[in-house]
Amino acid sequence: MEVDHVTKLGLYETMVRIRRFEEVVIELFARGKIPGFLHSYLGEEAVAAGACAHLRPDDYITSTHRGHGHILAKGARTDLAMAELFGKRTGYCHGKGGSMHIADPDIGILGAIGIVGAGLVIANGAAFSAQYRGTDQVVACFFGDGASNTGTFHEGLNLASLWQLPVIFICENNAYAESTPQREHQRIKDVAIRAQSYDMPSRIVDGNDVLAVYEAAGEAVSRARSGSGPTLIEAKTYRIRGHYEGDPQDYRTREEVDLWRERCPIRRFREVLLKDGVAEDELDAIDAQIEAELEAAIMFAEESPLPDVSEARYGIFTETAEVT
Repeated sequence: MEVDHVTKLGLYETMVRIRRFEEVVIELFARGKIPGFLHSYLGEEAVAAGACAHLRPDDYITSTHRGHGHILAKGARTDLAMAELFGKRTGYCHGKGGSMHIADPDIGILGAIGIVGAGLVIANGAAFSAQYRGTDQVVACFFGDGASNTGTFHEGLNLASLWQLPVIFICENNAYAESTPQREHQRIKDVAIRAQSYDMPSRIVDGNDVLAVYEAAGEAVSRARSGSGPTLIEAKTYRIRGHYEGDPQDYRTREEVDLWRERCPIRRFREVLLKDGVAEDELDAIDAQIEAELEAAIMFAEESPLPDVSEARYGIFTETAEVT
């Protein structure tokens, strides 16, 4: 698949935005600015960037507990996302969702979901709605290798195949289900092989190669839009940080982490762009723009008010519901 200059720069910008957002929130979390838990997406940026580059604003995604990268790639604003992590009223969910539950239906973000595997069946619901309404909208469903052992994975793939739903199932295989390596929770080497059970096409890609992800996702999105049904993409990648911030990581070695750091998707793609003739100043300008954007996002979050106690039940009930 030929990728034009503008698209390449867009992929780079998205990955850098995700990387810097994560690095900043890790620091803020360590300083006690962000409450709750934090699951970093560092190292996996190419998957979200490559897949979401094919999505329109009216397409949908379902995300996971490690979802900052997905929502930013889908078009979420860094200031509203930052405010949500701070628990502020101006955040996407008015400060009530936090890191693991950011949603914005207006741009197709059906929610980052803390329950492992839950997004697979929600994605099917959104895809069925598009099919029923006769639109060409598609759904990108992100999940990890651990989620591929859940009942919702098999139920989700089976139903999507049976009804030919416009879903792109994207398994971000980062080698660990929390602290359990893949070899200890699956006999299979590749999650993608499971698509055969549901007569569904699948692809295995280097999840740290944004162009490889972009190509595979492009084919899957085109297939879904044309009414030809779902695809399973397995992106082999790695999370540089622990399962959560504060994870002692005694289940893997420093040498393993360092090896994957050398496969950094952003550094790799920057080298590709420079070899293709992109000026280093152009990439530096993107980096600087994102730094300024994140500085403004932090200021916005810090200056925003906390939710008022009177809003405790806001967003729980419909406007017509009677609460006694």
